[in-house]
Amino acid sequence: MLEVADIFRAAGPEVCARLAVLPSQQRAVQAIQQCRTAALGGQVYGCDQCGALHYSYHSCGNRHCPKCHGQQTQRWLQEQRAALLPCPYYLLTFTLPAQLRALARSHQKLVYGLLLQAAAASIQKLCADPRWLGAQPSLMGVLHTWTRAMLYHPHAHFLVSAGGLSADGQHWQPAKNPKFLIPVRALSLIFRAKLRDGLKAAGKLAQVSPALWQPHFKWVVHAQHAGSGQKVLDYLGRYVFRIAITQSRLECLEAGQVTFRYRDHRTQAIQRVRLPAADFVQRFLQHVLPRGFAKVRHYGLASSACRQRRTQALDLLRTAPDPEKAADQPKSATRPHADVAAQTTARCPQCGSGRWVLLGQLPPWRTIPPKIPP
Repeated sequence: MLEVADIFRAAGPEVCARLAVLPSQQRAVQAIQQCRTAALGGQVYGCDQCGALHYSYHSCGNRHCPKCHGQQTQRWLQEQRAALLPCPYYLLTFTLPAQLRALARSHQKLVYGLLLQAAAASIQKLCADPRWLGAQPSLMGVLHTWTRAMLYHPHAHFLVSAGGLSADGQHWQPAKNPKFLIPVRALSLIFRAKLRDGLKAAGKLAQVSPALWQPHFKWVVHAQHAGSGQKVLDYLGRYVFRIAITQSRLECLEAGQVTFRYRDHRTQAIQRVRLPAADFVQRFLQHVLPRGFAKVRHYGLASSACRQRRTQALDLLRTAPDPEKAADQPKSATRPHADVAAQTTARCPQCGSGRWVLLGQLPPWRTIPPKIPP
């Protein structure tokens, strides 16, 4: 099966030499190429019956690698499912205007951080207004920077409880309007103002077109009901520990051209993209985040500073269980990869009767060695 690492080996050096690749992007290129190869070391197993060998190599652990973090994703999902309040949720999506994308590329940590902060502050400001909610909700924000075709499209998803805890902590206030949590038009105006103030404070406002702040310019904020929040978590969990594309969507690498597929979100039809391998690598690398940047953030009742208030909210909500949450509860997921310890009990696929026995440790190589057949 074609892997992102294969494309990186074919075109990664050219891209890194031709473009001003950031250190975080260089680390991602190297890590993805080395992942689960002899470059990182590992273990070798032998069949106790036929003597066949099996090499098990270590993962790179880079958060942008499409082969890593399967078990970590499942643990994260379990933790977030357990942290959901037993109430309905809304999914709010804030999109960075196209005119700000050039600034976002050159100042990733600043602009991405402002995107999340401005969106969260806007939600909390309107939720505190007694006309709409008059209470403190639970918020979880996740940054995404891509479309399904891997184009650059920075936006933030927020999973927001459809209700909140009153200021005195004595009662749970559900959403006052059954059709929406807060007005989206007002939300987009506040979001725009807070992002503008953040850029001004950072001294970057002069680098942005003044037309962005005019009343006629539309800032895109989308809201939809999210049920109990479980299905939204499943969607967000796919890309919390990886980016842009899965290995299964890669179709071929021929004559220096990469073909991959995606599902159009409007028509639900399968589309295919064919582009030079170097362009594919460039598309992938534009989604690599700065080192140490937290792409998942919690606010309001979901923040660590509000543990006591969250406990109060839980106590109030538990008196009236939400049937929607029980209906939405996902089935327990199986682990996507067997751990190393399980190799000692797995049967040998060569003879079908023997079992793998650990023969020794493989030290890491200083360079990326050729692939050894499994």
